[in-house]
Amino acid sequence: MAYRETEKMRNRKAEARKRIIECTQQRVAEGGFRNAPITGVAECAGVATGTIYRHFDSKEDLFAEIFRIATQREVDKVAEALQGEGNAVVRLERALRQFAVRSLRGPTMAWSLIAEPVDPKVEEERLRFRRAYAELFERAIEEGIAEGSLPQQQANQSSTCLVGAIAESLVGPLSPSVVDADSLAGNNDSHPLVDSIICFCMQGLTGNRR
Repeated sequence: MAYRETEKMRNRKAEARKRIIECTQQRVAEGGFRNAPITGVAECAGVATGTIYRHFDSKEDLFAEIFRIATQREVDKVAEALQGEGNAVVRLERALRQFAVRSLRGPTMAWSLIAEPVDPKVEEERLRFRRAYAELFERAIEEGIAEGSLPQQQANQSSTCLVGAIAESLVGPLSPSVVDADSLAGNNDSHPLVDSIICFCMQGLTGNRR
């Protein structure tokens, strides 16, 4: 007779997978992907290492899933900011500021998502999500051109430049070798580093000095 998985077994497996993901996220947030060895994740989740490989084919697959979950959360925040009130210039500035501020509030995770050396499978996810950010910015730029709040420009090129500029501007400050979490943290959306990045990006988009 063919084996039929019971609902209780399915729930148990789902709970184990959830714990594995949560523990991996926690360790990455505390010290990057390098801080999430399989043995450490298994100990945190209260499972055997073999259990992890029953849910994920490899460590790379697990890390790719963590990357997708964490980055999708940030992409959704940017999308939300772009859908708010105001013209395209206002909305783009709000979205860029939110991206930068959230990065400074979670510098270790932000570094892991933006610049930490990772396996090829995770790097593929990183490139895919960079394109997702660029597509969001591109639509907003096109709307700005149409409404007259932004000058005529190649929206696809400008959006790519925005993603590159903000990511590269944060690499140094977020780097584990130099980061000072106390100086980056805080609830104030106005931060000298954030203000500088936003000023540069908006000048590039609008052609206006601020």
